[in-house]
Amino acid sequence: MNQDFSIFSLVMHASWVVQLVMAGLLLASLASWTVIFGKLFGLKRVRGDNEEFEREFWAGRNLNELYGDATKRGNEGRGAPMERIFASGMREFLKLRERRVSDPGALLDGARRAMRASFQREIDAAESNLSFLASVGSVSPYVGLFGTVWGIMHAFVGLSNMQQVTLATVAPGIAEALVATAIGLFAAIPAVIAYNRFARDIDRIAMQQETFIEEFSNILQRNVGAAPPPAPAGAHAQSGFQHSR
Repeated sequence: MNQDFSIFSLVMHASWVVQLVMAGLLLASLASWTVIFGKLFGLKRVRGDNEEFEREFWAGRNLNELYGDATKRGNEGRGAPMERIFASGMREFLKLRERRVSDPGALLDGARRAMRASFQREIDAAESNLSFLASVGSVSPYVGLFGTVWGIMHAFVGLSNMQQVTLATVAPGIAEALVATAIGLFAAIPAVIAYNRFARDIDRIAMQQETFIEEFSNILQRNVGAAPPPAPAGAHAQSGFQHSR
């Protein structure tokens, strides 16, 4: 008598515990692929937006004009992460000048702290769901192994009632159990690969944004000594900042 060893048949004939394990692993795999595609397109958009803002920033435009555009796009829920970091630093710098803070160190420290806080928020947003991929990648093989062990145990318990045990009677139960391990690996391998790829991409984005923070801090440092006395509140939009590499 020929046995049907197709995946569908093995899954359907597995014990309910093994079927439950398989269903959970398939759901985890589906969720991880959803995260993978979302993160793939999201990080690509972040890199493109950051590069576009950097080109605009180093094109020589007045910083107050850039700040106005960044504030407008931020209010609309748009803009690059690097642009939001710039807007945070510029906003704090202008607020301190409006309060007539004349100490250059206090101005620069305030702007840098604001940019660092914004930088951390952007990195936290970029790293969202990475922990889920790490969990799927590390836990799925063990969950699949649990399903396999349970399935083999269930198969051997069933064989104990048989008078004659042959390979033909043992093979279906073991094959059904091993499918759980295969599904666990199917869920884990893409999650691990994606996690490593995204972690590396986020590190590069973080380095790019940290470099921008230092460069913009240097620009503020060069301008703070040459800037005119603090203007009255609401009048800072007319003052200009020069910047270059």
